[in-house]
Amino acid sequence: MLLNRDLKFWQPDHSIQTLTKLSPGLLGATSQPWHHVESTRVNDGLPGGENKVFEKHISLFLLLSLVWPVLPQLSAAERPNVVLIMVDDLGFADFGCYGSEIDTPNVDRLADGGMRMSAFYNTAKCHSSRICLLTGKYPFQAGNEAMDKALTIAEVMQRNGYFTAMAGKWHLDQEPTDRGFMRYWGHLSGATNCFQGDATFRLNGEKWSDFAEDFYTTDANVDFAIQFIDEALDCGKPFFQYIAFNAPHYPLQAKQKDVLKYDGRFSSGWDEIRRRRYAKQLRLGLISSEHALSPRPDYIPAWEDLTADERQWEEDRMEAFAAMVDCVDQNIGRLVEHLKNRKAYANTLILLCSDNGGCPFDRTRRRELKPWDARSYWCYDVGWAHVSNTPFRWYKQNQHEGGIASPLIAHWPAGLTGEQGSISHQPGHLIDLLPTCVEVTASTYPSEYAGKPTTPLQGRSLAPMLRGEQSAGHDWLYFQFADNRAIRRGDWKAVTARGGRWELFNLAADRTELDDLADKKPDLLEELKLLWHRVAATIDHAPQRLRKPVKDDLQTFPARQMTQRNAGQKSRKN
Repeated sequence: MLLNRDLKFWQPDHSIQTLTKLSPGLLGATSQPWHHVESTRVNDGLPGGENKVFEKHISLFLLLSLVWPVLPQLSAAERPNVVLIMVDDLGFADFGCYGSEIDTPNVDRLADGGMRMSAFYNTAKCHSSRICLLTGKYPFQAGNEAMDKALTIAEVMQRNGYFTAMAGKWHLDQEPTDRGFMRYWGHLSGATNCFQGDATFRLNGEKWSDFAEDFYTTDANVDFAIQFIDEALDCGKPFFQYIAFNAPHYPLQAKQKDVLKYDGRFSSGWDEIRRRRYAKQLRLGLISSEHALSPRPDYIPAWEDLTADERQWEEDRMEAFAAMVDCVDQNIGRLVEHLKNRKAYANTLILLCSDNGGCPFDRTRRRELKPWDARSYWCYDVGWAHVSNTPFRWYKQNQHEGGIASPLIAHWPAGLTGEQGSISHQPGHLIDLLPTCVEVTASTYPSEYAGKPTTPLQGRSLAPMLRGEQSAGHDWLYFQFADNRAIRRGDWKAVTARGGRWELFNLAADRTELDDLADKKPDLLEELKLLWHRVAATIDHAPQRLRKPVKDDLQTFPARQMTQRNAGQKSRKN
């Protein structure tokens, strides 16, 4: 029998991290305590810690046995498979089960038969979110794109007897087959042409360029994932399959039939559609009515102020975006059907997430071409990104909730014992997915790899949530990309956008970040700012250039990065 444990321990870099331990026990019963075991927390130099030099936890495992499950020692046939899916640039409100009018029946069924999280976080950026997902650590803590200070989830799972495979976007150094994936098909680039691909496509480490006339990346990702899953099942191994869709990342390219399906669906405009999404989120229980819908920033014109041509262009590109999301859903349905046909569905944990919020940057080229033309290169901008991120503020790259809050859906018929269709409002982060997979598969995180000692994970397992229980959670969650920063401790969050002054929000009362309490609670804000800087310097090891002082005033979204319109004011405040 195996039981995963978390011990907090002190390291010279002042980080409080997670060390996996194993203990015998019985399925469904409390394990025997480890007597005379103590965990000592030394003063970490963080605010509030000056007088708490030692916290001793006698018989820590007796306490944790009430929180963590006892996992049986399973045979290969009994160990759950894992399918980890990441979509690209999909906002908090873009799946139907998170408020959208886009048709996502297959994703919605996973949510109805599983659980959703309403406070699951990413890093607001493509590559850094992938680092967190793959390593269970913050980006620079893991070694940034090189990930040379961490193990990947594939390296861990392969060492624990899993067949490891990946399909889709990599966007990091080396190649997946260099970092624990036994099989890989996809592109190494951060974005690609959906119909023609690019020169970075690889199949198991070799260049691949077999782009047929009907090639489309979203379809091909699942084609190869199914092929890899079949290979694992045929050799009798449990599998870990990672699918990293490039959709709905720009360029907004979609199949004609999928685009035409949405003709006219967005004619009511972004103001009305955003109100409808918010109302649906309230009905679903994702958001409480005490959290008001954030208003449209004044640099986004009211829909009715757009010219007829501008409205038609906005409709067209949102139809293309919706078609890309729809195609992702179709392929998730195809994957689920295949798992059912192979009798692998019931014991497969499916985890579905996104790498950041909606993307506000307009880099459109060849607007005159249709989005099903491979030569096209459409993007949407702040108008629709604001809808994607309903009910929140800000966007991809920013550390406000609009940039970092995204869907997390977990589905596992044989293993999820919490209420089906439930919504957890506990915070979680991409760094938590690796320890979650380790726990639910009865695996171990190695203390050494390739002859070198490993360092502990930063993430915490979300497995308790799968049982409808309270997760151990984090003392704090840290966020950083470029000159955007945030730290969340409990319900309090300090955040700065584009190097502007710090804001302070109580997320329990104000999840949409509308009531800045910086002036009312300056001491608390200062404490959280110091915490952010301490974590950035001693745990994440972010470069000094990313820790420089911020400005004294709030910043806005730059006009040069959005669509230039005849209507509306261009850029004053967010």
